[in-house]
Amino acid sequence: MNAHIITIGDEILIGQTLNTNAAFIGEQLTNISINVKKTSVVPDDEESILKEFKSCLDDNDVVIVTGGLGPTHDDITRKCVVKFFHTELAPNQEVLEDVKNFFKKRGQKITKINEDQALVPKIAEGIRNSRGTAPGMWIEKENKMFVVLPGVPHEMSEMIRSFVIPRLKNKTPEKDFFIKRINLLTTGISESYLFEKLGDLDELLNGATLAFLPSQFGVKMRVTVHDKDEETAKNKIGEIEQKIRSKVGRFIFSQQEENLENVVGRILTERDLTIAVAESCTGGLISNMLTNISGSSKFYERGVITYSNASKVELLKVNEDTLSEFGAVSLEVARQMAEGVRGISGTDLGLAVTGIMGPTGASSDKPVGLAYIGFCDEKVCTAKKFQFGEDRLLNKQRTAQAALEMVRRSLLGIPFDE
Repeated sequence: MNAHIITIGDEILIGQTLNTNAAFIGEQLTNISINVKKTSVVPDDEESILKEFKSCLDDNDVVIVTGGLGPTHDDITRKCVVKFFHTELAPNQEVLEDVKNFFKKRGQKITKINEDQALVPKIAEGIRNSRGTAPGMWIEKENKMFVVLPGVPHEMSEMIRSFVIPRLKNKTPEKDFFIKRINLLTTGISESYLFEKLGDLDELLNGATLAFLPSQFGVKMRVTVHDKDEETAKNKIGEIEQKIRSKVGRFIFSQQEENLENVVGRILTERDLTIAVAESCTGGLISNMLTNISGSSKFYERGVITYSNASKVELLKVNEDTLSEFGAVSLEVARQMAEGVRGISGTDLGLAVTGIMGPTGASSDKPVGLAYIGFCDEKVCTAKKFQFGEDRLLNKQRTAQAALEMVRRSLLGIPFDE
């Protein structure tokens, strides 16, 4: 089956909003062996939308549309669907109850414009929205499926997972081939160095494909295997994974879409360990990442933002002579910060960061992007130097990621000398 993803919205075209919806939907469709032939973005313009609907439905088995289902004047997708399929709107009682409950839970009064969101094209089956007010639409015509969803990412993704993908699975013909895919997430290693360490890819992959997907947090390696037999495909991708791990295993922190803070949080929870964090240059970012995890109170004791030298001395007991001799951005201070936050909190682990995020504050021997990360447990207090780039926000993100990776490797006994 072939699919086309349409994203509607001027905000996407002008770069005001990133088109994360198409990326998410494309991945979900690929996971159930539906071939995504193309994605497109069209403006909030009736003529453009109708033209795209016709072109895409003619050439594909599945069309998924997101955006333009809100209650305001520029949300015209539903109107276009009605016109394209020569149908009319009718009230959907289930959707209306969902909308009423949405406002009731928030203590807000429902308006006529919100009630009108429960009007669904007669030709369509309404897709209930548990996270918002705009329902989706499922339309089948001439063995083709036309799906319309809200553009709000967390609303769309829930409807894709709970309704669209299960429904499409039932519609997908019996496969004469199988696709197995794994994502190996790495951090602390560049794309080029990763490529170099893997060696001969033809020999490694044996007909499979490998994509390198870099971001500010690391490089994702996506391995894909096609085979006529599911068990053979499963075994083949397992062998490839083991070969990759034998070469670059220390840099791999997950084989799912799990982020590094969740991995660290899970290890801490499993080992019944606690951590406290002292942050200077990251301004609380590490603490924010850790406390985004549900249940983080089991392992996260406290975070201290010690931005000034005075706060490092007062709160973390960093030695004033050390600050004078080596400066706030140094191995010695990072180590003392980690030791200090562990001492005042009584946790098993202490983590600390200090650095120059830029664009100001640098010197000839301490450039922008320089960061030191300190780590302390009952056996060792250590620190490591890192050199990142020139963008302030990216430097903060990379410093936080490197700090969590330092914790992960320490807990797992993996050297972090590379």
